[in-house]
Amino acid sequence: MEKEGKIIFKDENGQEDVFYIIEETTLRNIHYIMVTDTPDGEEEADAYILKDVSDPESEEAIYEFVEDDRELEALADIFAELLEDVDIEQ
Repeated sequence: MEKEGKIIFKDENGQEDVFYIIEETTLRNIHYIMVTDTPDGEEEADAYILKDVSDPESEEAIYEFVEDDRELEALADIFAELLEDVDIEQ
């Protein structure tokens, strides 16, 4: 169910974490992506919602995990509608 590939995060020590994009949406001019840390085809996988916090004129996107419970709940509902065949548990 991979939508557009994968993204790679690097921490301050150079350690890389790979996330696979499941879906994306824009709400109130903020771009959000739903990602998982397992490749396509996994039956049950953890999913994370990230938001783009980069400057609109920046060439590279900067994503942060959505941590606000209200924002996360609203976005989970939106992604559940976009991914009709996926059961999202919060």
